[in-house]
Amino acid sequence: MFIKNNFFVFLSCLIIALLFFLIPNLVQAESASSSNYQIHNVFFGAGGNLNQCSASYCAKTSIGEIAVGNTKSSNYQAQAGFNTNRSPFISIDVNNTSVNLGTLSTKSTATATAQFSVSSYLASGYQVETVSPPPSNNSAILTPLTSPTTAQPGLEQFGMNLVANTSPISFGANPSQLPSSAFSYGQVSSNYDSPNLFMYQPNSTIAYSDQSSGQTLYTISYIFNISHTTPGGVYTFNDDLIATSTY
Repeated sequence: MFIKNNFFVFLSCLIIALLFFLIPNLVQAESASSSNYQIHNVFFGAGGNLNQCSASYCAKTSIGEIAVGNTKSSNYQAQAGFNTNRSPFISIDVNNTSVNLGTLSTKSTATATAQFSVSSYLASGYQVETVSPPPSNNSAILTPLTSPTTAQPGLEQFGMNLVANTSPISFGANPSQLPSSAFSYGQVSSNYDSPNLFMYQPNSTIAYSDQSSGQTLYTISYIFNISHTTPGGVYTFNDDLIATSTY
């Protein structure tokens, strides 16, 4: 017999704060060189200083730069600018780490959100995967949605997307490009990019960029539904994310 009041879901570490940074095939372009000379940086402009300091402050300065930013072809890419950093990297930050949903009901859908942001530099792109099993209570597992589906109270469901939704309530948000879409290019993967449709498949890619990108802020929207036959107990879900990038 199912006892509704004994059913709890607690989202512990919704996104693990310490994430795995996997950087396969890390390659840094060689400087122009010959048997006698090597050029580390080429500068076109009026001048600049990488370490201009007073007793209290230090700054990087440049005067009369002709162009800044990224330029690339199918085989090469370059980052123009006097203050350009030559070291490739990928970073991911988590804004909120845990949510307690309390007691679930067969009459309504429980929802939760979490946010993370990703940026990459001198990269061919990145992808973010969610790798954790669905919410569980010992051997009982909340049924994940294997294809994009609407939330239906009374049916056992677990799913997510990364866009703004109006059903079952207004919650979530579309990706936010920081500082703007002129510098950041993160996107939501298919199956997770449709408003009001949710799914969950472990080891699937939920977000990506196909080039170097400034910061993109993503919001994950989760839904939880139970049925009259869902076993009671405390359910937990630890959503581990893995960000990878190729250089």
